[in-house]
Amino acid sequence: MTKQHLDCAAAAADAGLTPPRLEELSQIARATANLGGSVLMQHYGQLVSIQQKARAGDLVTNADLAAEKAVLSGLGEATPEISVLAEESGAKGDVSELCWCVDPLDGTTNFAHGYPFFATSVGLLWRGLPILGAVAVPFLQEVFWCCPGTGAFLDDQRIQVSGCSSLEDSLLVTGFAYDRRERSDNNYAEFCRLTHKTRGVRRGGAAAVDLAYVAAGRLDGYWERGLSPWDITAGAALVVIAGGEVSDYRAKNYDVSSGRILATGPGLHTDLQKELEDIEPLAEGLYAN
Repeated sequence: MTKQHLDCAAAAADAGLTPPRLEELSQIARATANLGGSVLMQHYGQLVSIQQKARAGDLVTNADLAAEKAVLSGLGEATPEISVLAEESGAKGDVSELCWCVDPLDGTTNFAHGYPFFATSVGLLWRGLPILGAVAVPFLQEVFWCCPGTGAFLDDQRIQVSGCSSLEDSLLVTGFAYDRRERSDNNYAEFCRLTHKTRGVRRGGAAAVDLAYVAAGRLDGYWERGLSPWDITAGAALVVIAGGEVSDYRAKNYDVSSGRILATGPGLHTDLQKELEDIEPLAEGLYAN
């Protein structure tokens, strides 16, 4: 099987971004993600508005909206020439080329319940391929950021993916999409099987943080489906630049619009990909209402 995993440096080169420009953009991503995180902490524990979107369990709060406004203002001031795709306000400009992908509050359900696993994610995307980004986890006062040619960092400390090469020694993480109640393709079967074959599978509830933790070697691998570009752009870049591998479930050409992601250290990717390929969904009657 030919590997066709994400290559952030190649995407940056295709976009015509020079090393000095990449450094500048990575610092903008870091600053605006940190700004969004600061806004979230101003609202943490004192929400005045929680609303449900079209899908059950998909929430938006006044904190999401305030954080997005602050991030978009910062990006607009620093890089008015770059388009933006944001979770709450949608697309501004031509997002098929170079654009910022913004999730002002990844882990809204966690945030709304006072569970402190949430983040602001700001990533740079080129034709569906992540280049760089930053994930601010404000309750823990941590900012993960990366830049091709420079590296991946937690604040000012360089990070790298784990060297784990055995599923039985691994700690994984996944998540369950909002449409999990309507489809058999919902990660339930994968979660059960991989819980038996590994040291454990966690469910954090914030894709950007899950990916940042894989990049930092705190977790060995992550897979999920039903995701949007703003969920994974910054985190996918973090994993790759920290020495890991990112693909879809079948190691085909990676594009964030697929909604699927498999992210691991290099020693685990093939084995986890094969496991995911072999797992059949649970029978629908096992989890029907």
